[in-house]
Amino acid sequence: MSAIGILAKSRPPDPFEAPGLEIFDAPCFTEFDAIGIHFCINRVTVYIFLAALLVIGFFVYAAAKAKAVGRPRGARNLAESVVEFVRNQIAIEVIGPEGRAWVPLLTAMFSFIMIGNIFGIIPGIQYPINSRMALPAFLAILSWMLFIGAGLKAQGFRFFTGAIFPPGVPKAMYILVTPIEFISTFLVRPLTLSVRLLANMMAGHLVLAIFFLGTAYLFGKPSTWAFAIPSFALATALIAFEILVAVLQAYIFTILTAVYIAGAIHPEH
Repeated sequence: MSAIGILAKSRPPDPFEAPGLEIFDAPCFTEFDAIGIHFCINRVTVYIFLAALLVIGFFVYAAAKAKAVGRPRGARNLAESVVEFVRNQIAIEVIGPEGRAWVPLLTAMFSFIMIGNIFGIIPGIQYPINSRMALPAFLAILSWMLFIGAGLKAQGFRFFTGAIFPPGVPKAMYILVTPIEFISTFLVRPLTLSVRLLANMMAGHLVLAIFFLGTAYLFGKPSTWAFAIPSFALATALIAFEILVAVLQAYIFTILTAVYIAGAIHPEH
């Protein structure tokens, strides 16, 4: 069930029943077992690959246009704006000069998350792929692995000891500080990254579904059809707000990844 597609339904049920978590169900198109793993192909799987292909295709197309002489236009201009934003406002601003090396990865992460979020309001798709825990969890684990890898490359094994035994703390306090630092640094970070993205996309999609279903319900009853107009107007405004949330959540996830990398490279910060 989609948020906007609900309007296409006939007369709504009486009494009104608000949608629940069932709108995030995605039955399998096909299932199979391979290498000891059970695979389920559903529309979320298709949308994940579609989002990845859109990001790859867009930047490949923009790179081809970059060979043209003259002022950047269209896809090339948009691609350069995205890359410049990630480079200046995230990578260099947070990590420092070393952040230039992380620009391609952070740009890909930002673009993929943003496209996947915006899928929630695109007609015909209307499903934010980050509203299922598997993808936010995968992205959070990827961010965590980048954080660990950057720390080991920059500091070696001292990365771990410096993180759980922060300098300047009295040795007696390590009994209390070390477990807290270990949990907050190495366990809580991927959890909070994934849950934040998941919760925001689920909440936004659920609110849209409620308002559009409510609009259909009001319009379907002669005594309440006049109230369907402001309800539909508010639902439309919420779509614009959902676009803002989609971009903002992609930005937050990406900048937090940059913050973690910066902390691993520059422990004094």
